[in-house]
Amino acid sequence: MNLARLATQLLTRHAALRAWLPAALGLLALAGAVALSVQSLSTILPPPLWWRALWSPDTHDIRQIIVHDSWLPRLAISWLCGALLGLAGTIFQQVLRNPLAEPMTLGVSAGAQLALSVATMWAPALLGVAGQWLALGGALLAALIVFGLAWRGGLAPVTVAVAGLVVTLYCGSIGVALQLFYAPYLRGMFIWGGGSLVQQDWSNVMMLASRLIAGGLCAFVLLRPMTLFGLDDVNARGLGLSLRRMRLAALALAVVLSAAVVSAVGVIGFVGLAAPALAQMAGARRLSQRLVIAPLCGALTLWLTDQAVQRLSGAMGDLIPTGAATALFGAPLMLMLLARMHRASRLPADHNDARHQPVGVAALRGRFIGIALLTLAAFALALDFGHGPQGWHFSSLDEFSRVAIWRAPRALAALAAGAMLAVAGTLMQRVTGNPLASPEVLGVSAGAALGLIALVIGRGDAGHVARIAASAAGALAALLAILWFSQRSRFAPDRVLLAGIAIGALFQAVVAVAIASGGERAATLLQWLAGSTYTITPTDAVLALVLCIVLCALTPLCNRWLQILPLGEASARALGVSTRGARLALLLLIALLTAAATLVVGPLSFVGLTAPHFARLLGARRPLQQVLLAAPIGALTIVVADWLGRALLMPRELPAGLVATLIGAPYLMWLLGRRR
Repeated sequence: MNLARLATQLLTRHAALRAWLPAALGLLALAGAVALSVQSLSTILPPPLWWRALWSPDTHDIRQIIVHDSWLPRLAISWLCGALLGLAGTIFQQVLRNPLAEPMTLGVSAGAQLALSVATMWAPALLGVAGQWLALGGALLAALIVFGLAWRGGLAPVTVAVAGLVVTLYCGSIGVALQLFYAPYLRGMFIWGGGSLVQQDWSNVMMLASRLIAGGLCAFVLLRPMTLFGLDDVNARGLGLSLRRMRLAALALAVVLSAAVVSAVGVIGFVGLAAPALAQMAGARRLSQRLVIAPLCGALTLWLTDQAVQRLSGAMGDLIPTGAATALFGAPLMLMLLARMHRASRLPADHNDARHQPVGVAALRGRFIGIALLTLAAFALALDFGHGPQGWHFSSLDEFSRVAIWRAPRALAALAAGAMLAVAGTLMQRVTGNPLASPEVLGVSAGAALGLIALVIGRGDAGHVARIAASAAGALAALLAILWFSQRSRFAPDRVLLAGIAIGALFQAVVAVAIASGGERAATLLQWLAGSTYTITPTDAVLALVLCIVLCALTPLCNRWLQILPLGEASARALGVSTRGARLALLLLIALLTAAATLVVGPLSFVGLTAPHFARLLGARRPLQQVLLAAPIGALTIVVADWLGRALLMPRELPAGLVATLIGAPYLMWLLGRRR
C-alpha cells in the first residue's frame, strides 16, 4: 500500500511539473527578452536619459534620436508583428481546420514579395513613394486569386488551403527566377524577404497598432462562427451557420492582418504557424483562449528573436533579417515541447471536400498507360530534341552520340526523382490525412539542404562526392530527429508534421541568412534549392534509377496499412494493425524516397505536393491507385521541366524544380477553378 501510494504521489508530481513546463519556459523567454532589451538599450544610451529619450528627445543628442526614432519603434514593431501573425495564424488554422495553415497559406507573403520584385526591376521609382502599398496590393491580389479558385467549391477548407499553397508556389517560383537572373539588382529583396524590423519612425507602429486593435475586436465578434468551424460542415449548417459567407469574412480578416505585417516589414515566417501551436501546448484549448494566448506567444517569440539578433550580430544587426532568424529560437522550443507530449491525436477529417464521381478501373488503367507513354515520349524528346546554333532541331545520329552523354544522365535522374517525390507525397498525404503535407514538410529534404549549406559555408567549392555525402548525412540526421521527437506520441500524424515543420523552419532560417549575404554563394544555393540537375553524373543517374525502382516496389506492400490507418486507432487495432509500427515503417519509406530525390533535384521541387492532387483530380481514390497514377505524373513533370529549363532560354538555364512549379501550378489552378 505504501509503495502504491508513493507511486501515485510521484506520478501526480510529475504531471504537475509537466503542466508547469510551458509556463516556466514562457517566463524564462520573457526574462531573456527583457534582459537583452535592457542590455541593448544600455549600450546606446545611459539609463538616466531613457525617460527623456522616450518622451522628449534632445535633438542635439544623436543617441536620444536613435533610441526614440529607431530602437523603440523596432521594439514595438516586434511586439505588434508577432501578435498580428499569431492572431492571423490562429484564425487560419481554425477556419481551414488544418494545423499547417498559417499567414503564408493564402499566398499573402509570396504575392507581396513578387509585387516588390517586379517593381524593383521595372518601376523602381514607385518603391520610394508607394512601397508599402505595392506590397499590400500584391498580397491582397494573391488572396483574391485564391478565393476565386475556391469559390465554386464553396470555399471548402481543403480547396482553399490547396489553392493558397499553389498560388504561393507559383508566385514564389517567379520570384526565385527573377532573383536567379537579376541577383545583383535584387540584393535588397533577399534581406526584405527575410523580414527586417529596422525602423526610422513611428508610422508603421501606429498603422500596425490600429490593425491589431481592430483585428482583435473583429475576431471576437466572429468568435461563435469560428468556433463552429471546428465541426464538420454538415453539423455547422445544422446550427444555422452560413458557411461561405462566414468563412470568407474570417479568411479576409486574417489576410488583411497578414498583409499589414508584410507591407510594413516584409516576410516573417514560422511565427504564424508556431504561435497557435505553442498556445495549444501551453494549455489553451478553447478558441477564445487561443485568440488571446497565441498573439502573446507570437509577440514574445519575435521580441526575443529580434533582441538576440541585435545582440549577436553587433554592428551588422541591420543586415540580418530577424524574420528569418525567428525559427532559430522558436523551432527548438517547439521541438522541446513536442518531445514531452505523449498524447496521440488524429488530424480532423474534412467532410466538405468535393468529390468527383468514382472512376472505373478500366478508365484508370487507360489513364495510367496514357501518362506512362507520354512520359516515355517526353524522355525521348529530351534526349533528341534541343536548341542549338541552328535553332530547334532533332539531333542527327552523329550529333546524338555526342550530346546524349550529357542529356541522358539528367533526363534519367529527373525521371527517377519525379517518380520518387510523387510517391513520397502521396504516402505523406495518406498517412497524415492532410492535403498540405508533402516531402518538403516532413523535414528530411530540409536536413539534406542543411548538410549541403554547411559544406558550402565551411569549405566553399567542395567536390561532387562531398556534396552528396553532406546531403545524405543531413537527411539522415533530420530523419532521426523527427523520429525521436515523435516517438512519444506513437508517431501521431500531427506531431510528425509539426516536428518536420520545426526542422524545416530551421533550414529556412539558415538559408535566408546565407542568401542575405548575396554574392556567388547565394546564387549557387538558390539554383540548387530550386531543383537543379546541373551536376548529375552517369553514376548519380544510375543510382537514382535503382533507388527509385527498389523503393517504389516496396510501396504496394504498404497498401493495407494505408487503407486501415485513416480509420483511427481503435479500428486499426481491432483489425490487427499496430499503428505505431505501421506509421514508423511508412515514415521511413517516405524519408528514404525524399532523401534520394533531394540529392538529385534539391529540396524545393514541390512535385510531391502537386502530383497526388493531380492523381486525385484524375479519379484515383484508393491509395494504390493514387500512387500508381501520381508516379508517372511526377516523372513526366520533372523530365519536361528539366528539358525546358535546359533548352528554352539557352545559353541560360533554369532549375528543373523551378520550371516544374511554373508548369504545374497554373494547370492545377485551372483544375481547382473548375472543381465544384
